Amino acid sequence: MGHPIAVRDLDTLTSWTSDWRGLKVAVLGLGVTGFAAADTLLELGAEVLVVAASAGDLRRQMLDVVGGQFVEHSGTDEIPAELAGFDAELVIVSPGFGLDHPLVAWASAGGIPIWGDIELAWRLRDKVGAPAEWIAVTGTNGKTTTVQLATHLLVAGGLRAVPAGNIGVPVLDAIRDPQGFDVIVVELSSFQLHWMPRSGPGAISPLASVCLNIADDHLDWHGSRDAYVDAKATVYFNTRVACVYNRADVATMHMVEEADVIDGCRAVGFGLDTPGPSDLGMVDGIIVDRAFHDDRHNSAIELTTHGELAAVGLASPHMLANVLAASALARCAGVSAEAIASALATFTIDHHRTELVATVDGVSWIDDSKATNSHAADASLRAFESVVWIVGGLLKGVDISALVAAHAARLRAVVVIGLNREPVVEALARHAPQVPVFEVLATETGEVMPQAVKAAAGVAVNGDTVLMAPAAASMDQFIDYADRGKRFAAAVNDYLEGGADDDDQTSAHPPTGAP
Repeated sequence: MGHPIAVRDLDTLTSWTSDWRGLKVAVLGLGVTGFAAADTLLELGAEVLVVAASAGDLRRQMLDVVGGQFVEHSGTDEIPAELAGFDAELVIVSPGFGLDHPLVAWASAGGIPIWGDIELAWRLRDKVGAPAEWIAVTGTNGKTTTVQLATHLLVAGGLRAVPAGNIGVPVLDAIRDPQGFDVIVVELSSFQLHWMPRSGPGAISPLASVCLNIADDHLDWHGSRDAYVDAKATVYFNTRVACVYNRADVATMHMVEEADVIDGCRAVGFGLDTPGPSDLGMVDGIIVDRAFHDDRHNSAIELTTHGELAAVGLASPHMLANVLAASALARCAGVSAEAIASALATFTIDHHRTELVATVDGVSWIDDSKATNSHAADASLRAFESVVWIVGGLLKGVDISALVAAHAARLRAVVVIGLNREPVVEALARHAPQVPVFEVLATETGEVMPQAVKAAAGVAVNGDTVLMAPAAASMDQFIDYADRGKRFAAAVNDYLEGGADDDDQTSAHPPTGAP
């Protein structure tokens, strides 16, 4: 390989004030995370070479301005000469780089230490003074909503808090913000968690942590369910105040039981049932806290009610779970029950999360484009009794059969989108043979949703919900889940206003038998 093991003791680099000058760092990727890493390291005086398949012109220009080098790598097995001759002492990997990516494999085989952006940010968290507390959030679904809810509750409690991580604002930008924060609520993907050490100077030690739930996802990236679950479990290691877990998902409880935490750290459960003395839960439609209460063995503190949450769109079961988890995290940071109650009444859900687009002639049109895996789609489907389901996209190695079987009885019809529709159509034929299926054959991005909406409108009747919950990633036909959701909403509104054309690019599969 011709590459040395790190020539500098990286264990000494534990602060913004450590000597990072001249450290030779290769950054893989120039997306939001990659640029933040490169920009941070260049500010510290490191020598930075960014290697990426592509980069927008603006980011390339910005990298030039701050003094970074760039080399393009198309994903082939060949290592760029510029990288091979750089003699990197450290590699920072962006979350999207798979474990089998040639550059990752090259760095690993060459003995070059590999960090994620989270480890780098943790080591540098003292840039603007006393470091902010970190609250770590992961799970297969609900991460972004829970992070936003927790941040909203923390701010209501008088704390300077910011959402960061996988949610869109890199943690490296948050820790460099000159105003500083009391708390950073960090959304962590399984990719980021994979690269996080569980011990040593780069291991984060959050105030509180949660894994909201676990279901099969990103198995193609991790290689197995066990590896995926193991990555998620890292969120609990070294937690100081409370590990928050889902009582309805025993896997999250086992993660807490097996994690090495700081002495005094508690386990706090949440669920939609009656809570125990160290839990948050529901009693007769009232959301209550028995974990952070002086008399928790005999009574509970009321936080809000199911009716009050319904008024702000937080009453579905999966949203209630998010509310409970976020409330537990906020209580860990000392936010009062009164502040939580008032803040929940003013929370606004993000777009594309079970968002109502329109209701016409008794048919509701719901955009849940954020349902990018089976677990999220399952939660969405459970909220409605009679559904015309728009499904499909990049399945990420996950078999959709169990999801179809679980909800066959509530399906009025199914509209299948995506470039690889065959696995979905086959699952429907096996597990929901009584359900009419329509395949959208259109391949042009601008045609997919108009055709899907037209097909759905043709079968939906009064009382139905047309639910776009694809159970799949979007990048086969769309930029991202937000683009997919926007195009769905636009197509719905266009159709309802009479703007649909007569072109038909669907293939109908009539029912073949009883379930």
